[in-house]
Amino acid sequence: MNDQRRPPGARPDAPGSTEPEATRDDAGPARGGAPGQGPDDAAAQAHGHHGGAAALALAALGVVFGDIGTSPLYALKECVSPTHGVPPTPGNVLGVLSLIFWSLMMVVTIKYVTFITRADNDGEGGILALLALVPARLRARGTEGVGWVAGLVVVGAALLYGDGVITPAISVLSAMEGLAVATTALEPLIVPLTCAILVGLFSVQRWGTARVGKVFGPIMVLWFTALAALGLAFIARNPAVLAALSPAHAARFFADHGLHGVAILGSVVLVITGGEALYADMGHFGRGPIRLAWYGLALPALALNYFGQGALLLQAPEAAANPFFAMVPKGPLTYALVALSAMATVIASQALISGAYSLTHQAIQLGYLPRTQVLHTSSTAEGQIYIPATNWALAAGCLALVLIFQRSSGLAAAYGLAVTGTMGITSIVYFVVLRRTWGVPLARALPLLLLFLALDLPFLGANLLKFLDGGYVPVAIAAVLFAMMVIWKRGRALLVERFARAVPSVEAFVSGLDASCRARVPGTAVFLSSRTGKTPYVLAHHLKHTKVLHETVVLLTVVTEHVPRVADKDRLDLTSLDKGVHRLIIRSGFMQSTDVPALLRRAAAEHGLPIDFADVTYYLGRETILATDRGRMGRVAETIFAVMARNAGAVPGYFRLPPERVVELGVQVDL
Repeated sequence: MNDQRRPPGARPDAPGSTEPEATRDDAGPARGGAPGQGPDDAAAQAHGHHGGAAALALAALGVVFGDIGTSPLYALKECVSPTHGVPPTPGNVLGVLSLIFWSLMMVVTIKYVTFITRADNDGEGGILALLALVPARLRARGTEGVGWVAGLVVVGAALLYGDGVITPAISVLSAMEGLAVATTALEPLIVPLTCAILVGLFSVQRWGTARVGKVFGPIMVLWFTALAALGLAFIARNPAVLAALSPAHAARFFADHGLHGVAILGSVVLVITGGEALYADMGHFGRGPIRLAWYGLALPALALNYFGQGALLLQAPEAAANPFFAMVPKGPLTYALVALSAMATVIASQALISGAYSLTHQAIQLGYLPRTQVLHTSSTAEGQIYIPATNWALAAGCLALVLIFQRSSGLAAAYGLAVTGTMGITSIVYFVVLRRTWGVPLARALPLLLLFLALDLPFLGANLLKFLDGGYVPVAIAAVLFAMMVIWKRGRALLVERFARAVPSVEAFVSGLDASCRARVPGTAVFLSSRTGKTPYVLAHHLKHTKVLHETVVLLTVVTEHVPRVADKDRLDLTSLDKGVHRLIIRSGFMQSTDVPALLRRAAAEHGLPIDFADVTYYLGRETILATDRGRMGRVAETIFAVMARNAGAVPGYFRLPPERVVELGVQVDL
């Protein structure tokens, strides 16, 4: 058996457990979809997506494209608003429309749908899955485990969480504000209705992405059809608006407005904010169905609606206060459009919510967040999960933003900065993957990087201008999450290092067992071990104080590989040592759950592990973090780490250990 070397900075097995689980940083680059990869359908099947491409594309419309699909509610309105925009003159309208259209084409279509989604890690997408494709030497740095690429990615992931809090709030608020267009008498109901809808949205998440997508998909088909129909109606009245298809109007707009023209990109970015969520949600449906839904319905409908709103503004500039709802006459049609918009904006929130679940699960498995409860909501698609803690944290953040800002125009200033920062980081890490993982020549990779950054950096710069108007909100959220993720990663790395110095090798332990153990008792003891070459600290601690050991001892190491899932045939590796001691390695992907009792039964049936399941005890460690000035982390960081460890999910639940068979041994530690 090849020994799994425990790399510096690898992740412990659980908060509150002195014996950590290994993270496979020495395994080399994870698998990914390099240019020239196989067909999308095959990849989707390998990933666990079952059903036809059309059915998956329909479900993807209900989850992936909700965010970007509801941008017509507020994007053009912000571009021509008195606060952040430009007057709706014909030249300005055509210039802004040209910027919107080419942003959709270059950022979403070219960058994300064509290129970035190729960087899948065995079907999984998102910035943390992209990190897993980066070679290990660039992911880690020394014993504290965070290299420059990993640091960038953690910043990007934290920013995406910040954006995820804003998306549901601004989407639902903007839909409810359509009530004020119909009649000002309903204006006081906007905020209460928004809060009620958000509570309902987060309450149904436990049903799972598949069920939510099945319900939301047909509604989004109706929504995109309505967008296209409204747009076509107004384009037919004023086809001159199609002149904005020429990028010359965008160039002329910048020439006419100078720095203020660049600042308008802070509002134009609202049309593309769903791009990063599209990538993060790829594991739920697969690349092929997402591309089909984008090219087949989402992109044409969005382009038609934006041009339709532009045609309306060319004829009636006074409609700039809310051009989307001005596309229908006041009365019953307005209420019908508000109702459809409300449903669509609820769905819009789904993209970031689902993406946040995937992001959280990947962060836990890669060692950047403590364990928490992760529920798999589908028996056929492994990427479809629900994380209660993430769900309700997002819900609380969304409700707080609605109550604080009250209006979508206020939230629009906060929206965009986080996602544009993540977009820029994604471009840089994608370049690293191209060069270091896939070996793409510099002459081919560098032009792509320069193209992507030429798109990302102007948007980021424009959104930085809105920092004091609300852009600080996602940045503050991201800063807190970044600190938590880095502190957790570093704390667990130091904990691993501390215990590694305190215990002998497995071989030395087994050879000296007769001298240190006074009696062997019937039954099986399973000790979680951080690395295969070292004795579990909890085992050494137990034997030191009791002098007694079970007849059968299993040293169990769970190794998290930098791939989403490990094939069944490769998950178990058993080595029988001397004196009734056995070493079992369980390999899991970062999107897989680890059911230890079930895997032990497999090891017994397939590999002959001698274990009595009627008399088995699982030994876990529980450390108490002292957080004094003597430790290497420092009092503040160590205190935060201690709080995170105390509030993290319990090991028995995470590994599905029967609580009545678990024994915990405690130890005090100063990091």
